Amino acid sequence: MKYAEISALTNEEIVAKIQEGKATLTKLKFAHAVSSVENPSRINKARKEIARLNTELSKRKAEAASESNS
Repeated sequence: MKYAEISALTNEEIVAKIQEGKATLTKLKFAHAVSSVENPSRINKARKEIARLNTELSKRKAEAASESNS
């Protein structure tokens, strides 16, 4: 998911995507521990997508906090 797509999402959608991504990451890690995963780079891609989503959510929370303090 690209940054432009992430910025178009609402906060609720971002939280849902984070939960979905964490579930996917857990499944990938488990599958990799049990046997080799067909494409192990998917684990890194899932981690990075979760990080991008968390970054956008944190940025929005910081902006909301700074607006309420003004």
